[in-house]
Amino acid sequence: MRIEQRFTVARPPGEVFAYMTNPENLAAWQPSKISVEPLSDGPPRQGYRVKERTKMGLRKWDQVVEFTEFEPGRALTTHIVEGSVPVDGRWTFEDDDAGGARVHFVAEGELTGAARFAEPLLRRGVDRSFRRYHALLARNVEAAGVPPAP
Repeated sequence: MRIEQRFTVARPPGEVFAYMTNPENLAAWQPSKISVEPLSDGPPRQGYRVKERTKMGLRKWDQVVEFTEFEPGRALTTHIVEGSVPVDGRWTFEDDDAGGARVHFVAEGELTGAARFAEPLLRRGVDRSFRRYHALLARNVEAAGVPPAP
Protein backbone atom coordinates (compact mmCIF):
# COMPACT_ATOMS: atom_id res chain seq x y z
CA MET A 1 0.00 0.00 0.00
CA ARG A 2 1.26 3.47 -0.86
CA ILE A 3 -0.19 6.89 -0.12
CA GLU A 4 1.29 10.19 -1.24
CA GLN A 5 0.22 13.69 -0.19
CA ARG A 6 1.53 17.24 -0.51
CA PHE A 7 0.50 20.17 1.66
CA THR A 8 1.79 23.54 2.80
CA VAL A 9 2.16 25.12 6.21
CA ALA A 10 2.55 28.87 6.61
CA ARG A 11 5.50 28.45 9.00
CA PRO A 12 9.16 27.59 8.33
CA PRO A 13 10.10 23.92 7.86
CA GLY A 14 12.07 23.85 11.14
CA GLU A 15 8.98 24.85 13.12
CA VAL A 16 6.80 22.23 11.43
CA PHE A 17 9.43 19.55 12.07
CA ALA A 18 9.87 20.57 15.74
CA TYR A 19 6.12 20.43 16.34
CA MET A 20 5.73 17.04 14.64
CA THR A 21 8.57 15.37 16.49
CA ASN A 22 7.53 16.51 19.98
CA PRO A 23 5.65 13.50 21.45
CA GLU A 24 3.54 15.87 23.57
CA ASN A 25 2.00 17.28 20.36
CA LEU A 26 1.12 14.01 18.62
CA ALA A 27 -2.46 13.67 19.88
CA ALA A 28 -3.15 17.32 18.98
CA TRP A 29 -2.57 16.66 15.28
CA GLN A 30 -3.37 12.94 15.21
CA PRO A 31 -6.46 12.79 17.45
CA SER A 32 -6.76 9.02 17.02
CA LYS A 33 -3.80 8.78 19.45
CA ILE A 34 -5.15 8.36 22.97
CA SER A 35 -1.71 8.14 24.57
CA VAL A 36 1.93 8.56 23.58
CA GLU A 37 4.72 7.27 25.82
CA PRO A 38 8.36 8.02 25.00
CA LEU A 39 10.44 4.84 25.23
CA SER A 40 13.75 6.65 24.67
CA ASP A 41 15.43 9.07 27.04
CA GLY A 42 16.39 12.55 25.95
CA PRO A 43 15.09 14.67 23.09
CA PRO A 44 13.69 13.22 19.85
CA ARG A 45 16.41 12.12 17.43
CA GLN A 46 17.21 9.32 15.01
CA GLY A 47 16.51 6.03 16.80
CA TYR A 48 14.03 7.67 19.21
CA ARG A 49 11.01 5.46 20.00
CA VAL A 50 7.51 6.06 21.30
CA LYS A 51 4.66 3.73 22.18
CA GLU A 52 1.37 4.97 20.77
CA ARG A 53 -2.10 3.81 21.75
CA THR A 54 -4.53 4.41 18.90
CA LYS A 55 -8.31 4.27 18.86
CA MET A 56 -10.40 4.27 15.71
CA GLY A 57 -14.06 3.48 16.21
CA LEU A 58 -14.30 0.68 18.73
CA ARG A 59 -10.85 -0.71 17.92
CA LYS A 60 -7.79 0.13 20.05
CA TRP A 61 -4.22 -0.96 19.44
CA ASP A 62 -0.68 -0.21 20.53
CA GLN A 63 2.32 0.27 18.32
CA VAL A 64 5.96 1.17 18.80
CA VAL A 65 7.23 3.79 16.37
CA GLU A 66 10.87 4.68 15.71
CA PHE A 67 12.32 7.78 14.03
CA THR A 68 14.58 6.11 11.46
CA GLU A 69 15.44 9.35 9.63
CA PHE A 70 15.70 12.59 11.57
CA GLU A 71 17.01 15.67 9.77
CA PRO A 72 15.51 18.75 11.46
CA GLY A 73 13.63 20.90 8.98
CA ARG A 74 14.42 18.52 6.11
CA ALA A 75 13.17 14.94 6.57
CA LEU A 76 11.48 12.63 9.05
CA THR A 77 10.82 8.93 8.58
CA THR A 78 8.85 6.84 11.04
CA HIS A 79 8.95 3.05 11.12
CA ILE A 80 6.43 0.83 12.87
CA VAL A 81 8.67 -1.48 14.95
CA GLU A 82 5.75 -3.28 16.62
CA GLY A 83 2.10 -3.06 15.67
CA SER A 84 -0.69 -4.42 13.56
CA VAL A 85 -0.64 -1.66 10.91
CA PRO A 86 2.80 -1.84 9.24
CA VAL A 87 2.62 1.48 7.38
CA ASP A 88 5.75 3.63 7.66
CA GLY A 89 5.70 7.36 6.91
CA ARG A 90 8.20 9.82 5.45
CA TRP A 91 7.81 13.60 5.45
CA THR A 92 10.18 15.88 3.56
CA PHE A 93 10.19 19.65 3.97
CA GLU A 94 11.16 22.49 1.64
CA ASP A 95 10.98 26.27 1.92
CA ASP A 96 8.06 27.64 -0.09
CA ASP A 97 9.71 31.03 -0.82
CA ALA A 98 7.07 32.79 1.32
CA GLY A 99 8.44 31.82 4.73
CA GLY A 100 6.44 28.61 4.91
CA ALA A 101 6.98 24.92 4.25
CA ARG A 102 6.04 22.63 1.41
CA VAL A 103 5.63 19.15 2.84
CA HIS A 104 5.68 15.91 0.88
CA PHE A 105 4.36 12.81 2.67
CA VAL A 106 4.62 9.18 1.59
CA ALA A 107 3.22 6.26 3.58
CA GLU A 108 4.11 2.74 2.51
CA GLY A 109 3.63 -0.71 3.90
CA GLU A 110 2.89 -4.24 2.85
CA LEU A 111 -0.39 -5.53 4.16
CA THR A 112 -0.61 -9.18 5.13
CA GLY A 113 -3.33 -11.70 5.86
CA ALA A 114 -6.93 -10.61 5.48
CA ALA A 115 -5.85 -6.95 5.30
CA ARG A 116 -4.48 -7.61 1.77
CA PHE A 117 -8.01 -8.18 0.52
CA ALA A 118 -9.22 -4.92 2.02
CA GLU A 119 -6.29 -2.86 0.71
CA PRO A 120 -8.33 -0.45 -1.47
CA LEU A 121 -10.66 0.30 1.43
CA LEU A 122 -7.80 0.59 3.92
CA ARG A 123 -5.83 2.84 1.56
CA ARG A 124 -8.78 5.24 1.24
CA GLY A 125 -9.24 5.30 5.02
CA VAL A 126 -5.56 5.90 5.76
CA ASP A 127 -5.38 8.59 3.06
CA ARG A 128 -8.44 10.35 4.51
CA SER A 129 -7.05 10.11 8.05
CA PHE A 130 -3.69 11.62 7.06
CA ARG A 131 -5.40 14.44 5.14
CA ARG A 132 -7.21 15.35 8.36
CA TYR A 133 -4.01 14.95 10.40
CA HIS A 134 -2.05 17.19 8.04
CA ALA A 135 -4.78 19.87 8.09
CA LEU A 136 -4.68 19.83 11.91
CA LEU A 137 -0.88 19.91 11.87
CA ALA A 138 -0.88 23.00 9.63
CA ARG A 139 -3.57 24.73 11.70
CA ASN A 140 -1.83 24.03 15.01
CA VAL A 141 1.65 25.08 13.88
CA GLU A 142 0.35 28.22 12.15
CA ALA A 143 -1.64 29.22 15.24
CA ALA A 144 1.07 28.64 17.81
CA GLY A 145 4.40 28.99 16.11
CA VAL A 146 7.04 26.64 17.42
CA PRO A 147 10.70 27.32 18.12
CA PRO A 148 12.82 25.52 15.51
CA ALA A 149 14.55 22.29 16.50
CA PRO A 150 18.18 22.72 17.58
